[in-house]
This record gives sequence, C-alpha cells and structure tokens, in this order.
Amino acid sequence: MDLDAFNELLTPRGQRALSEAGALAGADPVAAATKLRRTYDAALTSAALTQAGLRERARAKFGADAERMYFTPHGLEQSTRVEVAEHRARRLTGSQPSPPRVVDACCGIGGDFLALARAGCTVTAVDTDPLTAAVARANAEALGLGDRVTVSVADAAEVRPEDYDVLFADPARRTSRGRTFDPMAYSPPWPVVLDLVSRAARACVKVAPGIPYEFIPGGAEAEWVSYKGEVKEAALWTGLQGATRRATLLPGGHTLTATGAEAPVGPIGRYVYEPDGAAIRAHLVGEVCEIVGGRLLDPLIAYITGDDAIDTPWARRYEISDALPFSLKKLRALLRERKIGNVTIKKRGSAVDIERLRSDLRLNGEESAVIILTRILDKPSVIICNTGLPA
Repeated sequence: MDLDAFNELLTPRGQRALSEAGALAGADPVAAATKLRRTYDAALTSAALTQAGLRERARAKFGADAERMYFTPHGLEQSTRVEVAEHRARRLTGSQPSPPRVVDACCGIGGDFLALARAGCTVTAVDTDPLTAAVARANAEALGLGDRVTVSVADAAEVRPEDYDVLFADPARRTSRGRTFDPMAYSPPWPVVLDLVSRAARACVKVAPGIPYEFIPGGAEAEWVSYKGEVKEAALWTGLQGATRRATLLPGGHTLTATGAEAPVGPIGRYVYEPDGAAIRAHLVGEVCEIVGGRLLDPLIAYITGDDAIDTPWARRYEISDALPFSLKKLRALLRERKIGNVTIKKRGSAVDIERLRSDLRLNGEESAVIILTRILDKPSVIICNTGLPA
C-alpha cells in the first residue's frame, strides 16, 4: 500500500471499499479480491483488503478501536498494546498539575499518542515516513482526537524537546534485514535518542526488553512491563525521582521497585517459584525472594525455592514432588512409575532440547506434571512438580 492508495481509502469511495472488504474477512482471498474488483480498481481493492486484514490482526492490541483505525504491517508490529500505552500515559500525567505538552519524536501509527491524547495531553507527533505519518493522522481523526494531536513528516533529530514538557520516543527497531536488538541500529540511532533525552525536561523512551544495561543512561529509571505474564517491552524514564529499576504487571497494575534485596542461596524446599519475566529483566529476583521468603536454588538461575505457599502476582508457584540430578533414563522411569503422560516442560540454565526430550521420554499415562530443567548449585538437575496450584 502506497500513500496514494491510502489517501484514496479515506475518500467516501474508499470507505465503501473498506467496509465491503471488512465484510469479506475470513473469505478466500482470491474470491474476495475478485468480488471487490467488480466495483473497484486493483489498487483500491488491494489497499482495502490489506487494511481489513490488518484491522482484524490489530484487535489483539487495540480492541474495539481497531475497527476504526488504520495500520501498516510494520506499524502494527511495532505499535504498543493499548493497555501498556494507557499505563505510560497515566504515569506521565499522574504527577502533573495539568496534562503536559508532549512531543512524540517517532510516532509510528500513533498507538502511544492516542493514549496520551485521551489522557488530556496535547501532542505534537512526527515520523520520517509520509505514509506512516498519514496513517497516524488518520487514526487521530478516526478516534476523535484530531484537536489534541498534530502529526507531520519530519526527522526525529529535528525535534526540539526543550520546547515541550515531555519527550516521548519509540525508535524503530527494524532494519532491511528484519528486527534488530542493537540500539545503535535503531532509527533514529541511539546517540540521536540520547541527545534528545538530554535536552528534555522529562522523557520516556520505549525500547526492546532485552536492551543491554550499558545503554541505559545514567540517572534514568528502567521499567519492564509484563502483560498477562509475557514481557512486552521496556521504557526508560528521565526527569523522575525514585527507583532506578522497576517492573510492572498488567492488567493488574502491580509494581515492584529495586530495594537492594539480595537473594540467598539454599537447599530445595517444598515449592519452587518462577518469577515473572519483568522482575527477572529488572534484576528484582532478590525482591521476589523476599516476598515469598525464599532462596535461590543456584546463584545464577532465577528459580526460587521456599517452604511456605505464598500467593503473589510476581511468581508462579509449583509444589515439588521430586528433585534429582538430570538423567534421561531415571526421569523416564520415574514418570512411567507415576503414570505421567502429559508434561509441561520449563527450563532455565539447561542445554537440554525440550522437544527432543519430550520425544525421548516416550510418555504414556493419564497423570500430568510440570518438569523444570535447571541447575542446582551448578549441577544439571530436574524438578518434577504437581499441577493445579494457583499461579
């Protein structure tokens, strides 16, 4: 889809084509295209079907709003889930006497500035790609936020963050070869992002969850966000006072910050706790240990063991039935003895291939178990847990 085709989608004729394409969702692609071509030219047919397909995929991130929004494939892939964007908007506006003026330096399709505008912010947004900027502008209008958002085509390096209360930046993490995990390959590159941040009174920069710690600017708070148990992204905050590392769980809104707690190492107990990935990324395993009154099985592995059943959103708890040095023969024999035929296999700090192990176990039985492959005091080990305990 090019800019001309997208602009035609916004016309009355284009809206009719898009509505008809939406009604054909799930139909055979060839049949759908053939039907639309009876009324519309090839370019508009393609644009309408593409947009209808993207809207269908976008429901998982944007809910009911997806039916009115516009997308590009890359824009949808990199866009922020609405719950995460709303969380950030609350943080940006919660401590302010009035909604701040925000500049969104790499707005993409607008997922973040939509949440900011709904929170009352006035947003100036830019993107280097004319099509992406047009899509973002259309999204602001479609959701009734056009009076709070201004979108233009510009390079992020040209933005003057000192003219606003807050800088928001979501640098693109894709290259011609696909997704990149190297901040120096972001667009704009990391030095440009850091220059913008250095000139901003307050800033929030969305980054990949795996960002190396050495790229986090001094004095910034790094926050990792998990949604329904899956780490979605990280954000770097400047101009704040308080924690330097934070983990947040959504949709519950639970937050854990660094206290300096150190995790002890000790013998295996009755339970094993698997910390949420956001806590692990934020190096807050010691804090989770403190919550459950537990200890690490190995000083370098983020599995916690404890003697008491503590309910916490920060870790899944499993009751241990057996723990032994890893041996395929002994593990297979034990599972057969227990009539275990259905297993969930987890691993951390283990080189064992899970799918190959599942095949080699040749499971047969009606019972279920959770198998954890890990190291205990640097020795390859396997822990067998009962199923059915609360998360």
